[in-house]
Amino acid sequence: MSEQLTLYLDKLSPYSLKIELALIEANAPYRGYQVDLLNKPEWFTSKVNPAGKVPAVTYGGPNVEPDDPSSLSAKIAESNVILEFLADIYPDSGLLPKDPILRAKVRFFIDATTKHIEGAWYAFFRGNEQYDNVLKGIEFVQELLEEGRNFAVGDHYTIADACISSQLKALKIITENDIGQFPVGMGYKLGEELKGPKFAKFMEYAQRMLGRPSLKHTYDEEFCNHIFQDEIH
Repeated sequence: MSEQLTLYLDKLSPYSLKIELALIEANAPYRGYQVDLLNKPEWFTSKVNPAGKVPAVTYGGPNVEPDDPSSLSAKIAESNVILEFLADIYPDSGLLPKDPILRAKVRFFIDATTKHIEGAWYAFFRGNEQYDNVLKGIEFVQELLEEGRNFAVGDHYTIADACISSQLKALKIITENDIGQFPVGMGYKLGEELKGPKFAKFMEYAQRMLGRPSLKHTYDEEFCNHIFQDEIH
């Protein structure tokens, strides 16, 4: 029997989403627990993550209720750290390749996604920057995608794909619904730019990731569109 694993998450959080995607793609058993970040329970910061952020996981220890986590379970936080942890505890899942060169490429892809896309789309969404840095980040990451490959690295879904897929979903919401604190119409304009031939390889990859059953299973698009809209008012 596998060790218990509980994922503390927020359904709107792209950081939580990447962990859910990795778990589903690994066919790993887990329990998800939605944390109300606006009314954060005291036990969450005292017993799970002192920083009070999601995602976080408890692993091992007795199989107890999520709102009463055991002191005997390991507590792990920070989304990219959790991704690596999942790849380690499910070595046959393919979340990290066995080849050391491909493993390094996965880690580099995650680093590139985090540095060049994650912050850029959020700054644009918040109205703090134009979308130029989003395009620059996408162009950088696009260069890492190999022709003829379905995945970010190699021939199998890895934590690199899980990491970027949450950002792809956020970009889809922004560009298809013009949701954000930027001037009206700029979300649509970004979407039009991404349809150009310059970004064809990236967008083909994005469509493959957005079409995977794991993403459709974890993401309630109507609900998230509504919450994104609420966030800007």
